[in-house]
Amino acid sequence: MAHQPQTAANLLEEVLQRPTVTGAEALMLSLLAEGVDTIFGYPGGAIMPTYDALFGYMDRLHHILVRHEQGAGHAAQGYARVTGRAGVALVTSGPGATNLVTPITDALLDSTPMVCIVGQVYSRLLGTDAFQEADVMGITMPITKWSYQLTSADEVPEAIAKAFYIAQTGRPGPVLLDFTRTAQMERMSKPFSYKKCESMISYRPRRVPKPEQVQVAADIINRAKRPFLLAGHGILIAKAEEELKAFAEKTGIPVATTLLGMSAIDADHPNYVGWLGMHGNYGPNVLTNECDVLIAVGMRFDDRVTGDLNTYAKQAKVIHIEIDPAEIDKNVKTAAPIVGDAKECLMALLPLVKKAQHPEWRAEFDKYAAIEDEKITQTTIHHTGHEIKMGEVVSMLSDKTKGEAITVSDVGQHQMIATRYYRFKRPNSIVTSGGAGTMGFAVPAAFGAQVGAPDRQVIAICGDGGFQMTVQELGTIAQSGLPVKIIILNNNFLGMVRQWQQLFFDNRYSFVQMQNPDFVMVAKGFGVNGHKVSSREELSASLDTMLNFDGPYLLEVVCEKEENVFPMVPAGASVSAIRLE
Repeated sequence: MAHQPQTAANLLEEVLQRPTVTGAEALMLSLLAEGVDTIFGYPGGAIMPTYDALFGYMDRLHHILVRHEQGAGHAAQGYARVTGRAGVALVTSGPGATNLVTPITDALLDSTPMVCIVGQVYSRLLGTDAFQEADVMGITMPITKWSYQLTSADEVPEAIAKAFYIAQTGRPGPVLLDFTRTAQMERMSKPFSYKKCESMISYRPRRVPKPEQVQVAADIINRAKRPFLLAGHGILIAKAEEELKAFAEKTGIPVATTLLGMSAIDADHPNYVGWLGMHGNYGPNVLTNECDVLIAVGMRFDDRVTGDLNTYAKQAKVIHIEIDPAEIDKNVKTAAPIVGDAKECLMALLPLVKKAQHPEWRAEFDKYAAIEDEKITQTTIHHTGHEIKMGEVVSMLSDKTKGEAITVSDVGQHQMIATRYYRFKRPNSIVTSGGAGTMGFAVPAAFGAQVGAPDRQVIAICGDGGFQMTVQELGTIAQSGLPVKIIILNNNFLGMVRQWQQLFFDNRYSFVQMQNPDFVMVAKGFGVNGHKVSSREELSASLDTMLNFDGPYLLEVVCEKEENVFPMVPAGASVSAIRLE
């Protein structure tokens, strides 16, 4: 799928042989200069001049026609998450642009680099409520790192350069360019030239930490008796997996991850103790409130991790390593903040910390893990009841793929189950919606991830509710022929909402039961093969059939209808109040 980016020298030679270019063509040349090889998009009236220009660059810019603009955004996210490069979404004005609002919000909360280019009406019509005009700048300003309206062709190269620089540096995130038809159609007043943006006066993210901040943190770590490290998404963004491993092994500190930090460390590493949060592991949640030093790296103390902030880690000295200074002291007060890139910060800390083991402290995590294993894990994986449990499906999938696949989960019970029972062995292997909790994320994001990582196995794990929110993207997958695998864990409920209604609303199941279609027939209607399994005896062979199929495949697994996901920290409760049942 990937195309070789045009070199700057070849571009310059090509452009010098022609008259000045239109804004739309300047966009194509600018994207090539940034090394873009893939665009996820959907054409329409206000962006049509750009699509006309794209027609001449199809051999170098691979455009993928999605079935809905939301799908373009989530596919760009999936692509960005596995490549580390900004995903590009191209859509039209009005409803086309507003359909991107959900993925843009998702990308902002999950620090995903994305460049969204949306069509807009002619400059002279701005503010007149013209056909398919929307105030995209006003709508998206709170959910982007930067947004800019292009009203002149001459602005295109510099705006694109800034967009990619802002999206991909510091704490990554989405940017948006509102591209008027005027700017698309008019010619530049000067020959095209492109210079990558490498700095901005008004935007200076700090990568290398201040030595004095690092030294204060090292001194606290070296005096710690019960230290605990929380690894977030920032580890994966910074590609700091090796530095995390070296730091953990030298200091002997137990390591837990956030939801998006999963796969930052091998699930079988002796220092890894599980994951944090509302449905995280028993020990890491309870012992957060018993450690004496809490080291948070590349995470933002989201409420799903902290629970009740009034009781969260009050006994601990908190060291917060974070590239976004706005996150420091926002939710949890720190004793030693370090502002910088996770990789740079861990490299600076490593020579200053002492070698240690902390065996008694680490044994505390083992004790809680044994309790959780006996009460939950083993009874789920080795379930003998009539109905299949979601956990046994994911555990079997993990074994069959040796923990090396990229899993892309939607949002709900299946998401928590996928995180709990898939044993990640390779970095950058989990793609899911964290901060926004976007149902419908998985199918288009899995497709984008497969485009970005064509040599890896990509498996979308969906619930029956979320799957139906973006089911139309099966058409995109079928047309591409890419071997995306999709598992629907079907319990005929909006499972997570049902669980809350059972536990906290006296079993009042208010509008959560689903009358679902024949998912396999729907998939085949789009041109995607698949089958349904409801018998445990057929589960293993069914997973083999899916994994070995040459092309996209959908497997529907009929699961226990009223299964609950535990452990669970009740909303707003202390992490110490985590429930096992």
